[in-house]
Amino acid sequence: MSIDITRIGGRIGAEVSGVDLTAPVDEVAAKEIHDALVEHKVLVFRGQHLDDDQHQRFATIFGTLTLAHPTVPSVDGQANVLEVAAGPGARANAWHTDVTFVVAPPKATTLRSLVIPPYGGDTLFSNTAAAYADLPDHLRFLADRLWAEHSNEYDYAEHPQFRSAEVDDYQKVFASVRYRTAHPVVRVNPDSGVPNLFIGNFVTSLIGLSKTESRDILRLLQYYVTRPENTLRHTWQVGDLVVWDNRSTQHYAADDYGDLARKLHRVTVAGDVPVGPDGTKSYILEGDEATHYTPQVQ
Repeated sequence: MSIDITRIGGRIGAEVSGVDLTAPVDEVAAKEIHDALVEHKVLVFRGQHLDDDQHQRFATIFGTLTLAHPTVPSVDGQANVLEVAAGPGARANAWHTDVTFVVAPPKATTLRSLVIPPYGGDTLFSNTAAAYADLPDHLRFLADRLWAEHSNEYDYAEHPQFRSAEVDDYQKVFASVRYRTAHPVVRVNPDSGVPNLFIGNFVTSLIGLSKTESRDILRLLQYYVTRPENTLRHTWQVGDLVVWDNRSTQHYAADDYGDLARKLHRVTVAGDVPVGPDGTKSYILEGDEATHYTPQVQ
């Protein structure tokens, strides 16, 4: 097996070829792929056409799998697989990092495409380590000392024109168990030792600051996350598999395909409790450790 890793973005992303993920990946190749993920943050594997079992087997090269989601049901018969196929108003068209409302968010996310619209439906990714490095010194000094509250009480009513019974039902399931967690705004990636901005759309406020102060500071920091230089846009093809380091990225699913069909399957890898620049770990504000969903990696 001769793996070729080719950069596809200036600051984020690489395409991996020369590997057949329908077969088991040997230890040498697995380490090469893992190291490439830490370096490039997002890896794209074209034309793999995996089934659910092959997908899960591949994801285990990055660690122990989580269940599909803390609150949303899995694909029937596949406890670790989440279907991503929401209708208008319930799509993930906001910059976010996956499942940050629990105390130990996933280390990595893997997503494979099953049904793709003839146009639209791209996924955008951002390098949050590059965003942190871009901060002027005085903003970095501030960010290093901030903590944020993350919650799964996501406001799907933000765009009322898309309000529907489907959206209402999904929101009820998504927030059926309430989670609120305090995470450092700057998280150190345990594999690279590199700090990055750990924010996104599950953040409700900055701890110790008012809603107005929180909104303004978060908007300023998020500007650096979504600068075009720090982003990659992936145009899906059926059979693609994309994996990203959930500790050092945000992503955004473009909602520009109307009522056309788009279906993907997601498998996530268990992560550790985030640690800030001063060594302080994240802590629970409400809810539990979600051990039914994810084993905490020490």
